[in-house]
Amino acid sequence: MGETSAAVIAWLEHQEAWAPLLFIGIHLLRPFLFLPVMLVCITGGVLFGPIAGTAYSVIGTMLSSLLFYRTIRLVPSGLKRLRSLKEKWMKKNATLTVKQVAVLRLIPFIHFHLLSYCLIEISADFKDYTKSSLFANFPLAVIYTSLGQWITLLSIPLMVLFSSLLIALCFFIRKKYEVFLWRDFFQTSA
Repeated sequence: MGETSAAVIAWLEHQEAWAPLLFIGIHLLRPFLFLPVMLVCITGGVLFGPIAGTAYSVIGTMLSSLLFYRTIRLVPSGLKRLRSLKEKWMKKNATLTVKQVAVLRLIPFIHFHLLSYCLIEISADFKDYTKSSLFANFPLAVIYTSLGQWITLLSIPLMVLFSSLLIALCFFIRKKYEVFLWRDFFQTSA
């Protein structure tokens, strides 16, 4: 994996004017290449610097999120799989807030498109989803692009501690109420 990443970085460095477009294209192909978002954002910081790398990563993650919104309904098995994965991970009727999704996107091992699915569930329409995605993708791009060198130098225990702190932060910014559906609360036996 390290050799492939080094080859991609070397190839992108020689593309000059096309490099930003190719980098954004890699963001779009990332799910098919099984590359973590974190790795692509860190690569953007190394190649383009923190400011341009953040801008290209925001554009790439936004396009990836918007493409996901448009295509997930065309693949019913994928939608069903994400729904069952969410139900395994969370309570049946629980929903995440946009702030929680933004924090969870910072945790490297949480599925990017599962969180996009959570945003779809809480969004009223495409415009609302776009705003929510921008808000949730921006911290991911800024932190992993700017602090890429720092994060790659962390040891496994420090990375686990960092992830635990992010999960705790997510717990503290959660909604403080829960909705019970009438039919779930008063189950009738027939």
